[in-house]
Amino acid sequence: MNKKILFTGGGTAGHVMINMVLIPKFMEKGWGVEYIGSQNGIEKLLVQNVKYNSISTGKLRRYWDWENFKDPFKIIKGCIQSYKLMKRIKPDVIFSAGGFVSVPVVIGAWMNKVPVIIREPDSTLGLANKIALPFTTKLCTTFPQTGENVSNEKKVYVGPIVREEIERGNILRGRSYCKFQQDKPVLLIMGGSQGARWINDMVRGSLETLLLNFNIVHMCGKGKVDSSIGMEGYIQFEYIGEELPHILNMASVVVSRAGSTAISELLFLKKPMLLIPLTNSSSRGDQVLNAEYFSRQGYAEVIFQDKVSTNAFIHAVNKLNTNKERYIQNMNGYTKTNDEGIHQLIDIINKVVK
Repeated sequence: MNKKILFTGGGTAGHVMINMVLIPKFMEKGWGVEYIGSQNGIEKLLVQNVKYNSISTGKLRRYWDWENFKDPFKIIKGCIQSYKLMKRIKPDVIFSAGGFVSVPVVIGAWMNKVPVIIREPDSTLGLANKIALPFTTKLCTTFPQTGENVSNEKKVYVGPIVREEIERGNILRGRSYCKFQQDKPVLLIMGGSQGARWINDMVRGSLETLLLNFNIVHMCGKGKVDSSIGMEGYIQFEYIGEELPHILNMASVVVSRAGSTAISELLFLKKPMLLIPLTNSSSRGDQVLNAEYFSRQGYAEVIFQDKVSTNAFIHAVNKLNTNKERYIQNMNGYTKTNDEGIHQLIDIINKVVK
């Protein structure tokens, strides 16, 4: 009888990505694969070719909102739905990539005595994974310092894992896609999956100076393209889909938020990066910690948006480009391959099932 695995995780693309890497691996091995996600989350759009089961979810907020009164009931309903799904599907193991949708699934699995493996993408445990941790068998971490208070028996350091297609990008295809007229280093600006107003404004306010030294690809987010700007060497996109691996490989240096998925991809591609993390007031502080860790390893420069002028931003970009070989050399010191991380996760799952 074939083994069965249920995947869960959502809320952001980063929480879904690792599942998209693993799902084909288990399908190829003949496992039965299904997904549990929210009714309207991004995971429902991204997950394809496997049966998708929707459950009720409540958002886990760290701030006051009237919805906080309703969310416990949504989570309880999601736990009941997950419990019933486990009874019907009878999975051998659950793999959770985190996000608020995962909490009812993990609890439903625990109620059915199904082993659970969770993965934490950031340098500190997110709220969902903190809640899920007592109900899980294994915690797989991206950063070595994550979960310092978790027993070594439960915690496993796996390292960053990225989409395999990222490593197959072609520089020439990237150049063809952007059609730049001048042969200059390419500066890639990434504001995260939703774009970033501060980064967009800072880049556009610096264009005249930056374009002296760079061709610029600007991923500015949905509805944030400024069609009034027609400067040579500057190209804007709301979002880049299947061409992104080629754009990433073409880039000489990158300005980015400090989400775990984005910076992990840049690490594997050995791209010098200027990280501008979301501030603690805008997030739980995970991006600040991610950025500080990469800075300590010598992989990145870090600036904070509430402390930077236009001139300081331009200086930081130029400094990054001037010293890019040093950052590349430091990143070459990270020798763990993407395949190693993927196979390690698969081995952990297999051992838990056995």
